[in-house]
Amino acid sequence: MAAKTKEIPVAVRELTADKITELYMHYCLENHKRPESVYLFCKQNGMVEKDFYQFFTSIDSLEKRVFVSFHKLAVNLIKQSGDVGLLGFRDKLLTYYYTYFEILTANRSYVVFSLKEDKNKLNGILKLKEFRAEFKTFIHEISEGYLKAKSERIRNAQQDALEEGAWIQLLVTLKFWLDDESIGFEKTDLFIEKSIRATFDLIDTTPLESVIDFGKFLIKEKLR
Repeated sequence: MAAKTKEIPVAVRELTADKITELYMHYCLENHKRPESVYLFCKQNGMVEKDFYQFFTSIDSLEKRVFVSFHKLAVNLIKQSGDVGLLGFRDKLLTYYYTYFEILTANRSYVVFSLKEDKNKLNGILKLKEFRAEFKTFIHEISEGYLKAKSERIRNAQQDALEEGAWIQLLVTLKFWLDDESIGFEKTDLFIEKSIRATFDLIDTTPLESVIDFGKFLIKEKLR
């Protein structure tokens, strides 16, 4: 009879930010709560506490990086496809949405735990703070050349509005996906396609400020 292989502690294995993030997600789902402290989280996972601090400063900072890791994975997958450089802003954004929400679906149990179960909706938004910054940077990159205003001041103001509007739209889509009970989340795919098409049509005919005001109203109603 073969001897049972002893599990190798995490600290002995190659430790990365992604690995710690994965362990954190498993901890939350298996225990139905966040780790009460870095010490207990490390102890349960055979990790040296000082190694944790090489990547994160606290459980809160780790929690906020989860959605950033989803975002970075989506961006990397899109870049690997090789065709993204040939696409316009609208199609790049659409490709990102489909990719990002596929990743969310693969991790739906954690996403629901993190965002939907918390009665304080503000806490959910705070968990997305770092993701928001990464996402807006991404929008800035893929929208290069989209705005045509000759005045740099006006163009910069429009760019800020465009990035904020894109973030609001993503939040609305995220809320729709969280509530979606259709098979394979088909309704979310349809919502993504129609909402992005409508948004770009609206931007082409309506000042960005009006689009953002409408978006803020939508997200406020959705978060109630």
